[in-house]
Amino acid sequence: MPKLLLATGNQHKLNELKSLFQDISYELISPSEIGIHIRVDEGGGSFHENARLKAIAFASNSHILSLADDSGLEVDALNGKPGVCSARYAGVGATDTQRIDFLLSNLRNIPETKRQAKFRCVIAISSPEGTVKLFSGECAGMIKSEPIGDGGFGYDPIFYLPQIGKTMAELTQQEKNSISHRGLAATKARIYLLNLTNSNSNLD
Repeated sequence: MPKLLLATGNQHKLNELKSLFQDISYELISPSEIGIHIRVDEGGGSFHENARLKAIAFASNSHILSLADDSGLEVDALNGKPGVCSARYAGVGATDTQRIDFLLSNLRNIPETKRQAKFRCVIAISSPEGTVKLFSGECAGMIKSEPIGDGGFGYDPIFYLPQIGKTMAELTQQEKNSISHRGLAATKARIYLLNLTNSNSNLD
């Protein structure tokens, strides 16, 4: 069975990726399992570029097909911020709670009816040789005035889905996977990975 390196050190994201790709014909491994400890400078100006940089770095270091994602929250009232800086929005090393508090403080004068937002995700899959494929997904919603729900991570507790009547943090993992930005990008990536294994099998 071929290996697929899930290129993240974020345990919450790792668990979510494992749930999204659990039933494909790949052995899913984390960087820590094979002793890979690298930090990639996410200096790209877009989710696409950051995901690409991470996937290439981990694939070249591990010599294993690698999957990385870059994702974030874009709030219309904040002109698309925090965007690619979502993880660093409240400063390097800030907790999820601190990031949420900082975001809400910047929206304190904006009514909930004017807090349209979307989660965006780009998944990059890189071969050790540097061949990269990109897959994107997005999910629209609103920003609540206070966190609701105990599931998920990041900004999930304040990201409200009007069509469902719940925040992302109130969904089960299965529900989240079916509608989230990462879930939608993963659906496209899964098709590519399945076709890749089928192509390799046909060459044997």
